[in-house]
Amino acid sequence: MSLLSVSGLTKKYPSFTLDGVSFEIGAGEIVGFIGRNGAGKSTTLKSLMGFVHPDGGEVRLFGQPFAGESGLKRRIGFVPGGIDYYPKAKLSAITAVTRRFYESWDEGAYLRCLSDFSLDEKKTPSELSEGMKVKYALTLALSIRAELLILDEPTSGLDPVSRDELLDIFLKLREEGIGILFSTHIISDLERCADRIIYIREGRIYADLPLPEFERSYRLVRYAERPEFADRLIGERRERDGFTALIKAEDSFGIISEPASPEEIMLHLERKA
Repeated sequence: MSLLSVSGLTKKYPSFTLDGVSFEIGAGEIVGFIGRNGAGKSTTLKSLMGFVHPDGGEVRLFGQPFAGESGLKRRIGFVPGGIDYYPKAKLSAITAVTRRFYESWDEGAYLRCLSDFSLDEKKTPSELSEGMKVKYALTLALSIRAELLILDEPTSGLDPVSRDELLDIFLKLREEGIGILFSTHIISDLERCADRIIYIREGRIYADLPLPEFERSYRLVRYAERPEFADRLIGERRERDGFTALIKAEDSFGIISEPASPEEIMLHLERKA
């Protein structure tokens, strides 16, 4: 079942264009949205939620055209980057305000999340770590029975243990059929939980593949001196003992190569760009 379908999404700014972005997110699917700063990740996510008005394209939620209707929007849990609540308001007060907007509010789910995430309603956002702020935002999203989570850099600024706990939560939610689209700069997070990646470069979708297929598309080569086929190397990077570069998996050149991680692939491709 398609929870989110994006077709030809376009947004033009004086110095940047989001150019014909298209993809789908299915139920029970975790999709990592990657790309360097300024590539169009946040513009895409904000366009999906109606915070940015695209110049063209179509967004469909749960099979229906979406133009900001609150009924469809209430089925989505959106966690923006740089979560900013009233710093001195107690979490219980923020929750009380949020609860009024959702007929689907699930108090049982809310209480379970408070317990699972070790959240204290008596605290204020100013007393929470960045990781706990993200967990509170997720608590609100899950308490409205969200069927789709759209998360902008949810693991940014978290310590390794908090990141690992959050990714474990994603995997549990997938088992419940919840779809998750999350942007990230921490590529190792994808290896932990993502079924698929969407890679955006300069406002265009460069790759939309299952993660194993993306990894199999390239190989890493190491060398001390530039080889004869240097013009076919992708994104040369200097290393301590020489250089590394990518080659397409089908291009063997008769040399030794090794598997490339998603992070290595992205770094080399961006060097090429």
